[in-house]
Formats: sequence, structure tokens, C-alpha cells
Amino acid sequence: MALTIGIPRETAAGEKRVATVPEVVEKLVKLGFKVAVESGAGDGANCSDDTYRAAGAEIIVGAPQLWAASDIVFKVTVPASAEVDLMREGGTLIGFIWPAQNPELMKQLAAKKATVLAIDCLPRMLSRAQKMDALTSQAGVAGYRAVIEAANAFGRFFNGQITAAGKVPPAKVFIAGAGVAGLAAIGTAAGLGAIVRANDTRAEVADQVKSLGGEFVKVEYEEEGGGGGGYAKVMSEGFQQAQRDMYAKQAREVDIIITTALIPGKPAPRLITAEMVQSMKPGSVIVDMAAERGGNCELTEPGQAVVKHGVTIIGYTDLNSRLAKQSSTLYGTNLFRLTEELCKTKDGIINVNMEDDAIRGLTVIKDGEVTWPAPAPKLPAAAAKPAAAKPVAAPAAHGHGAGGAPASAGKTAAIFGVAALLFLLIGAYAPAAFLGHFTVFVLACFVGYMVVWNVTPALHTPLMSVTNAISSIIAIGALVQIAPPLASGLDRPDEWIRWLAVVGITLTAVNMFGGFAVTKRMLSMFRK
Repeated sequence: MALTIGIPRETAAGEKRVATVPEVVEKLVKLGFKVAVESGAGDGANCSDDTYRAAGAEIIVGAPQLWAASDIVFKVTVPASAEVDLMREGGTLIGFIWPAQNPELMKQLAAKKATVLAIDCLPRMLSRAQKMDALTSQAGVAGYRAVIEAANAFGRFFNGQITAAGKVPPAKVFIAGAGVAGLAAIGTAAGLGAIVRANDTRAEVADQVKSLGGEFVKVEYEEEGGGGGGYAKVMSEGFQQAQRDMYAKQAREVDIIITTALIPGKPAPRLITAEMVQSMKPGSVIVDMAAERGGNCELTEPGQAVVKHGVTIIGYTDLNSRLAKQSSTLYGTNLFRLTEELCKTKDGIINVNMEDDAIRGLTVIKDGEVTWPAPAPKLPAAAAKPAAAKPVAAPAAHGHGAGGAPASAGKTAAIFGVAALLFLLIGAYAPAAFLGHFTVFVLACFVGYMVVWNVTPALHTPLMSVTNAISSIIAIGALVQIAPPLASGLDRPDEWIRWLAVVGITLTAVNMFGGFAVTKRMLSMFRK
């Protein structure tokens, strides 16, 4: 019997998101599930009850009735204690749980004999898990919205302008942390025309910052900051002091600071001190994306936008809800992809396969038994290193016994011998004019082969587009053939050659212009 997926209205204060949208409901129905939506659940995300009905969902009035009718419940925010009380015993809950921060909630869910899949516990290092990664999708939306909030509070354009009324300099934006949210903020701010700088404890993200149009600001202190799973780690006191010095310098220079530094399960690190805020120019803006965990700025007030020392400090904790439709669509898609993994038979029945690394990582409670934390996923074994080649004995001074030339060298010598014999035969019997053309042809093939062979495969596509254009020099030969006036009739051999030359010119023209067109398109990919 097909299971029912329930979508309740979110009860957290100010939360406008919904766990799925009508477009995703249609896909869930095709997997064999029934979908029930609490009346008004999607109002904050511009998803009316009528659109859910049209997609195939049943609308249920009242949270108790919705929870009682649902075998599986999709949630966005962490469920409240009162919501867990409404949950059907032995049911399944999928959403954000944060088990390390909510031990009492875990006990309450276990007492319900529930199966709980925490989307925040997804093993993000698994490539196949990316389609289910709600942390990434929501962080991307928050990073974008942080820049929009900064632009709203800032008193100037982001891009520089020169007008009859005067010159407007571009805004300078500094982004602390180049994770998913930080990279989204970098791309958005650069797209608006600002001068963007960014820093992260992980040196490997420098190229990503540059590719989005930002400048990576390095801390003058050597220490690796990768903490595994796509997160940063807590750095040493020496690094943190060097980092504070760098932040103090940036605070004096830039107009906008966006902070994203957050390590799961730990309070947000203090990056921006009150002294740094005081040193900023009047009218500057700070957007603290870590406000929910205490904030990266010392003066942040979670949930509020305040002005201190002439600087607007935005500590909103609902950035995703401020783009509720987009956030809900992405989140709903993440949960649908997870549901696909749970219901590969497409019969409306889920199978929580604990042998699957991704599902095992998500599952924090199975049938009332706490299974969190999950063991580390089994990553593919590293390829075995090839055995060291045995040293080849030096060739003997005389004779051809053991220690002679290797077999590959003998094969190469044989090939050259056959080629030399072939050239000798051609030279002895072929006309002199043919021999000259044939020599040029062979040399051209050899040179072309060696040029392409020694180019890294990553450059083969741009190389081919250029060489295709250059190789169209054969059009000159075709032009030479059709230069004399065309004779009447097609019975003479030279007349056939001339018409073949016409066809050759047509084809090489396509090749030549196509090669340059492809080259131009590839070069434009690397221009801002």
C-alpha cells in the first residue's frame, strides 16, 4: 500500500518556507506516493492550496489531522516538541534535525519508535550525495540574499559610474569565508559591479574566488584550514591573530563586510570586533550570516538590523525565508532526490537501506533506535601504486646477448626500416614532381602529429579549433586549380580536378570560419 507524505505548515517564528512545492508534488505522485499538505502551508512561499490540489495533493485542515494521516513527514525546520507529540508512532521524519544540538529531541523521537533522516547529516564528501545536499542549496540562497540586504542598506551604487553630476566609485566588498554561501555572495556582488575581496582558512578555494571575479586575500600565516566534509576547522591562536590583523585592515578600507564563518556544532567565531566596526567608514554595512549561532561580529544582534558607530549591522536569521519560493523549490527538489533513493521501485514504499553510505549517514534514528553518529563512509580505495620497474642491465660491450636493446626499440627500428624501404621504392619509380609533393606531405603529417601529441589533452579542443582554421590553407591549392578558365564539357580529366577544387574551396571555407567561430566562443568564456 502506497505511503502518504505529509507537508505541515512550519511553526517556527518568521519561517515562510515549505518542505515541498507543487512542481515537486507531481514527481512524488509519479513515484507512487500519496501527498497530503496542511492548508496554508505554502502561503508564505506563494504556493496556494489550489496549486497543490492541481498537482495531485490532498489538502488537510489542521496540524493534528495532517500528522495523524502521514506515514512520512517532510519538514524544513527542526520540529517542535508539540509537533513530535502529534507524530504517528513508527512514522518517518525527514528534515533538519541537528542531532548534536538537540539531544532531548532525539530522545523524544526515539520514544515514538520513529525513523528519522536528518538532511543536515548527509555525507557531503560523496559525489552521489550532491543532489540531496540541502545545506548547499540553502547556503547558496542565503549568500545571494545577504548581498541584496547589503545593497538595500548601503547608500550608493555597487558599480562605479561616471555621470554629468559626478563620479561614483564602486563599492568595496569583503567576504569572510568562501564556502557555498560565501561563493554565492562573491558572484552576486561581482555581478553587481563591486570590487570584491574574500578570505578563507582553506587555501584551495583561492582559485574559486578568482573565477567568480573576486580577489583572494591571504593571511600571512602558514596553516592548513580544511576540516573535512567541506567545512573549515578551528585554527591556532597564531593564525587567528594574523587573521584579526588582516580583518582590521580590510575593515578600514571596504564599504561592506559579509561574514559567513561557521563550524557545525560550535559557536560562531568572533571575527569582527567592536574596534573594527568603529574604524569603518560611516554608512558602511556588515551582514552577519552567522548571527543564528551568536554572530561573527561582536556587535551583532541576532534577528535585528542595528546601527552602531555609523555602521549598519544586519543580523537576520531568516535570509532563506526572505526568498521563500526559491528556497522551498530547491529544498523540495533535494528531498525528492532523497525519496528517489529510498524508493527505487517507484511503488510508494520506502526502503531505508543501512548498507548505502549516503542513507546510513542521513539516518539518525531507525525504528526507535538511535544510530547517530554514523560511521565514516567507505570511500573508494586508493589505486595501488605500480611496482617499481626493474633496472635494465647495461648492454654488453660486444655481441647481442643478454642486456641488448629492449623490444620496443627493436620494433621502432623495424618500422623505420620498412618506411625507408618504401621511400626508396617510391624514389626509384615515381615521377620527380610526385616525389617532391609526397615529401612535403609526409613531413607535414609528421610535424602535425608531433605538435598535437605533445599538447596536454585539456587543450585539445581549443587547439583543434585553431588548427582547423589554419589547415584551410589547402584552399590556396584549390584556387590554383580553378584559376585557368573553365573549358566546356566534363570529359577532360583536368576539368574534373577543377570541379573537385570548387567543392574543396566550399568545404574548407566552412572549416575555416567554423574554426575561428569556435575559438572565439571559447575565448569569450574566459572574459568577464
